[in-house]
Amino acid sequence: MGEVVAAGLLSHVPTIMLPEATRRELNEGREISLVPALHKLRADRFETLDYDTVLVLDSHWFTTVEFVITSHKRRAGLFTAEELPRGMCRIPYEWRGDPQLAEAIASFAEPNGTWITPIDDEYLPLYYPSINLWSYLGKGLDKQWLSISVCQTGETDDFLRVGRAIGQAIEQTDRKVIIIATGSMSHTFYKLKELRKHESSDPSHIFSQKARDMDLERLQWFAEGRHDRVIDTMPEFLTVRPEAMFAHYLMMAAALGEREFCAPGVRISDYENSIGTSQVHVWFDRPADGWKTSGAAA
Repeated sequence: MGEVVAAGLLSHVPTIMLPEATRRELNEGREISLVPALHKLRADRFETLDYDTVLVLDSHWFTTVEFVITSHKRRAGLFTAEELPRGMCRIPYEWRGDPQLAEAIASFAEPNGTWITPIDDEYLPLYYPSINLWSYLGKGLDKQWLSISVCQTGETDDFLRVGRAIGQAIEQTDRKVIIIATGSMSHTFYKLKELRKHESSDPSHIFSQKARDMDLERLQWFAEGRHDRVIDTMPEFLTVRPEAMFAHYLMMAAALGEREFCAPGVRISDYENSIGTSQVHVWFDRPADGWKTSGAAA
């Protein structure tokens, strides 16, 4: 039987790919906490845990009539981001895929009332969340990486259905998997004429007090292992526009037990701003007795 050995809600913000001098220039002379946190995460987890595959739940990859999962045997090339080619330009990448796990996840789509298609087309585009995090956490390590999209016509229950399929497929294989849910929490940008006034990582620049309050409330629930509260209050949280409808987190949570997912999240970076959006890394180690309890906390 396979298992998820660890999981993370990780930021992929383009700033992490800029040179340190540029990052400091944008942040009043200070380094953003996200970068040293990624270096430490690699040393403490990605270089030490026993795992075969990293599954990236990519909040920048939008599909429309289905979820898509990469099923390539290998991916390699140079990547330039369509959104910010000045900062993410000709990044080399090369990793092994995991076609067997991709096919297994897709096979659990119909039983869970959803649609997941494995695609191994060599011309399938890549998106920078997967590239950025592989550059920090996967480069030089001989592990398998694959990514799954967010269906932009989906809703909270659709993302939970896909997460269930992911969890069931991993359990039925022999894979040891790290799940990366990559994306931010509240996610509203300032308008172009204003955004350069809000490049500091100080959370006072996050778009609104309401967004900050809701983010911090959920970060506290993560710390307490109260994922049931996060899931049950999604209608409220959607009012501050979490990135990709928070699909990346919801798929991860459902793969790990949904409302019975009780592992505490450890914040391994500061809670930071990026031109109005929230950025933070939260890590979930597998509890000794597993991801689930017999029921949500009272």
